[in-house]
Amino acid sequence: MLTPISKHVKMHNFSAGPGILPEEVLEEAAKACINFDHLNLSLLEISHRSKNYEKVMEEARQLVLELFQVSNDEYEVIYLGGGASLQFAMIPYNFLKTKAGYINTGVWASKAIKEAKLLGNVQIIASSEDKKFGYIPKNYIVPDDLDYLHITSNNTIYGTQYKAFPDVNVPLICDMSSDIFSREIDARNFSLIYAGAQKNIGPAGATMVIIRKDLLEKSKSNLLTMLDYKTHVKAGSMFNTPPVFPVYVIMLTLRWIKKIGGVSAIEKRNEEKARLLYEEIDRNCMFEGTVISKEDRSNMNVCFRLKNKLLESEFDNMWKDANISGIRGHRDVGGYRASLYNALPVESVKVLINVMQEFEKKNA
Repeated sequence: MLTPISKHVKMHNFSAGPGILPEEVLEEAAKACINFDHLNLSLLEISHRSKNYEKVMEEARQLVLELFQVSNDEYEVIYLGGGASLQFAMIPYNFLKTKAGYINTGVWASKAIKEAKLLGNVQIIASSEDKKFGYIPKNYIVPDDLDYLHITSNNTIYGTQYKAFPDVNVPLICDMSSDIFSREIDARNFSLIYAGAQKNIGPAGATMVIIRKDLLEKSKSNLLTMLDYKTHVKAGSMFNTPPVFPVYVIMLTLRWIKKIGGVSAIEKRNEEKARLLYEEIDRNCMFEGTVISKEDRSNMNVCFRLKNKLLESEFDNMWKDANISGIRGHRDVGGYRASLYNALPVESVKVLINVMQEFEKKNA
């Protein structure tokens, strides 16, 4: 018999990815691994061509359209393997004909640029690399002759996030892996959005892509079958065996978002979590934020450090004793990073704040 997840010691999970998922989603997914859809068969051992699973895929597609408030007349939704990293190559492979523009705001944007350069002419429109990606570039000009402009909405390693998106006259493509459905956006401003599921809407192993039909019509011809978006759109994400279990968990997570009030409700929760933690970082004399411009601070990945690095081991022991997990910063930058993804409760943020306050009392 499965041990209920709620009986386990509760950890406060600030992992940057794979990240926290709603407990009720985990419990439902665990049940499906034993008996899916009352079939007396595991989800992991049935055909992806079965009507039972086809319903899962269709609901997972429709929930994306519903939460983005767009229609199937305008957009297609597909689920692919390969992570966001495969999209770094698929996007230019399908759409880079003459010249593409990229804005470089961190490691993942840099990786996308590297792949695109292998396939055609790339213009770096703006970059924050000069200050170790500690801000979001502004006041740049986007040429009207680009095949597309690619941006990364949230930068997990450096803790920056677009608060306003570029207003451009070319197709806008965005990697939203780490802040997908964390806030309301106007999806119609984007020609393509992609997101690896594991940071905010599901487990590792699946990537959601939503693409405007008019952009799809502009894709190149004679492409390799598996790298052609049209292949997967035409087959309803079933050209080959899809990531069955990850898509099912994504469907459950999107159901959960809808159930608790949709993206607008999630946004309010996320803003409260970020406000509480940033206020404590700014108030507490032992810590400092790492993002240069406060207006560019991410609501998903809060990056900070101790002013006295010699005290790190003591602080580490304190947060570990409080059942906190996953707040060590990325190995490239050090310090600390608290990821406040959709499923993280505000209570976990308050536990971290209490630890920070206790640490200050002991050491200030």
